[in-house]
Amino acid sequence: MTKHALTLAIAALAGGLSLAAAAQQDHQPQGLYSADDILDADVYLSDAPEERVGEVEDILLDEAMQVTALVVESGEVLGLGGRELVVEAGQFSLTTQAESDGEVEHRVMLEATAEELEDYPVYDNDWWQQARERTREAWMDTQEGAQSAWETTQEGAEQAWETTRENARRAWETARDALSGDANQ
Repeated sequence: MTKHALTLAIAALAGGLSLAAAAQQDHQPQGLYSADDILDADVYLSDAPEERVGEVEDILLDEAMQVTALVVESGEVLGLGGRELVVEAGQFSLTTQAESDGEVEHRVMLEATAEELEDYPVYDNDWWQQARERTREAWMDTQEGAQSAWETTQEGAEQAWETTRENARRAWETARDALSGDANQ
């Protein structure tokens, strides 16, 4: 086989493998997602995956920049009258699917029934203010807990140092006295 033919055979094999890998990754996680791609993603219930219940309106982040909730606009008819619901992390999953045109479709799947969806909190100013206050209090409690843990650790280390120092002094004195006693005999 000539060098040129071998190169073409390897290229064809590699191309076939990459196409096979791409075909297998239709539903695979991407690893990194753009908020722009997820905003306006269609939202479905896990137990009714073909029944669209709304779309992602907003993504809520905490102090650590972790996604804590999605705001889902649901119940909209002709662009009027939709409710914005808060869906906390752990109550939804994100699926991706490669379309035939090469585009990627993102779907948010809610782990809820239609009845449970009715009980989700409405995203409004009252909810926002309460959520901010709860989050701020949790953050302050965490900071206070960390400070208290640091102080407790520091006090424990100081006590351990003092105990070690006292025990070392006693061991020194005992060894000195034992050596003095042996010298006197």
